[in-house]
Amino acid sequence: MKILPDLPIFKIINHTSVITGTPAWVIGGYVRDMIMKRPTTDIDIVVLGDGPSFAQMVANAIGGNTEVNVFKNFGTAMLHHKGLQIEFVGARKESYQTESRKPTVFAGSLKDDQLRRDFTINTLSISLNSEDYGTVIDPFNGLEDIQHKIIRTPLDPNITFSDDPLRMLRAVRFASQLEFDIDHITFDAISQNLHRLKILSMERVVEEINKIILSTTPSYGFKLMDISGLLGVVLPQLIALKGIEVVERKGHKDNFLHTLEVLDNLSKRSNNLWLRWAALLHDIAKPLTKRFQPDQGWTFHGHEVVGAKVASQIFKNLRLPLNEKLSYVQKLISLHLRPIALSEDQVSDSAVRRLIVDAGDDIDDLMMLCEADITSKNPLKVRKHLANFNLVRQKMIEIDEKDSLRNWQPPISGEIIMETFNISPCKQVGLIKDAIREAILDGLIPNTFDDAFSLMIIEGEKLGLSKQKKD
Repeated sequence: MKILPDLPIFKIINHTSVITGTPAWVIGGYVRDMIMKRPTTDIDIVVLGDGPSFAQMVANAIGGNTEVNVFKNFGTAMLHHKGLQIEFVGARKESYQTESRKPTVFAGSLKDDQLRRDFTINTLSISLNSEDYGTVIDPFNGLEDIQHKIIRTPLDPNITFSDDPLRMLRAVRFASQLEFDIDHITFDAISQNLHRLKILSMERVVEEINKIILSTTPSYGFKLMDISGLLGVVLPQLIALKGIEVVERKGHKDNFLHTLEVLDNLSKRSNNLWLRWAALLHDIAKPLTKRFQPDQGWTFHGHEVVGAKVASQIFKNLRLPLNEKLSYVQKLISLHLRPIALSEDQVSDSAVRRLIVDAGDDIDDLMMLCEADITSKNPLKVRKHLANFNLVRQKMIEIDEKDSLRNWQPPISGEIIMETFNISPCKQVGLIKDAIREAILDGLIPNTFDDAFSLMIIEGEKLGLSKQKKD
């Protein structure tokens, strides 16, 4: 079988192979994605020899001051050509020690290099050598596994996963991204090797979790993680959401399945990783706030506030960024009930103003999360909620156009208050600022400097303060 795109870079590599006597092949993900007709610009080249030296010769053949970046620690080199990222490495075989996923590397054959790879679909290679140019080399039936949509290891999966336990998460990630099944022997081996996860850095773990979250239907990956036991190790807080408890014939929904449905709903509309994280964690504190009240049934009062705190701990545990990304996720979690409450009640201008001010530029993402949070099986109920959300959206547009409240800053600062009344920082400054804020949000005064200044004088006089005359 011969398949190879007619790309100039492959002819250049073939020419370099001929003049140097160095066999070369395209290998791995590029071959897989090309066969599956998935877009890709990353090309891995394996050679029988020194990868970085071969890369430099290819760069010389390309000309035009093509730069080669060498990564000595990994024995690889990379260059860019016409929108492609091409990495070169010498064929190798690997030997692992129990305490580390970083192997000892030895020079090897093409088959050695294919054998060291994680899954059969990633062992495929295509010759760039003149005698069999364009021929697919498939010693582990990777083509058949692509056809049958199967994730399977070329070696005994217990060896593959014990050597490098990150491959367990990669198995789930590829299944989720490609919508493949994991071979049952391979899947069983995941459960048997969970203890090996302890040697992984959290940064590598979360890199795979993020890719699962960004897949088309992320719930599939999380369900695979749950069944295999991976989820209980890397994100145990999600496991606590599982199950339904019934008291006095009153039950609540399975918050784990609900969360995954919300994540899928949102993923149909947005590729924003951090918005998807907010969907994944929006109900994370329900197990901590769950109470049964005979007159109401199950309640989860305050789960949005507690959930924002739990999200912070999860981000710390997973080494996720503790910067504006966390703040964004916490904001959406803490506010996600507000639009729902507005959609169920009579929408007041005051409530909408407060929501716009609190959400700022993230208001559209918040509304998207809330719409994804509608998971009722009753289509009439879903349509009703969505229609109400449209009313809230329209109200927000009208009020924001009139009052300019998005990313609102009070028209009167504390400095102006202190200068006007000739006072130092004190409780009165905060009271005046609060009175101005509440008056604007309640629609009692317009959101302008002059109106806010006039109210400041009135509020100051109530507190026994006098406006200072300028000299």
